[in-house]
Amino acid sequence: MRIRPARQPDLPGLRDIERAAGRAFRDIGMPEIADDEPPSVEELARHQRAGLAWVAVDADDLPVGYLVAEPVDGNLHVEQVSVHPRVARRGVGRQLIERLAAHATASGVPALTLTTFTDVPWNAPYYSRCGFVVLDERELPPGLAAIRAREAAHGLDRWPRVCMRRDL
Repeated sequence: MRIRPARQPDLPGLRDIERAAGRAFRDIGMPEIADDEPPSVEELARHQRAGLAWVAVDADDLPVGYLVAEPVDGNLHVEQVSVHPRVARRGVGRQLIERLAAHATASGVPALTLTTFTDVPWNAPYYSRCGFVVLDERELPPGLAAIRAREAAHGLDRWPRVCMRRDL
């Protein structure tokens, strides 16, 4: 799978990828997550213009997965990583994370961070296998604490969540 920077014409299709990937949450009793609206094209464009959006593309150069990130607390925070179910379990998500890690390392950024569900197999357990470790919620830096507060206000704390970090 080839990873490249996201382009403006890719952005509407990224929303479809997230919707398709999100359907798996319905199967584990989290229909609210499955039904949650993906980031808008405008929000995705903000990441793309900042050089913090990548896509995994198929042989026809069509996106089948994507990752968007943003600077938080001096690190790069994985805002979203989604892979279409038709190519799931083939290392696409890991390749996207590794592309972000390479970008961060080249930019002198010390770590990647993310927030995720604790008990969803393709969330915290998966990210642990990718080298992320759970952070103590009581010791979060201000940016991550603000993200967690927004998530809680959005109702995501109905299910256990954690912040994770991968030092580079």
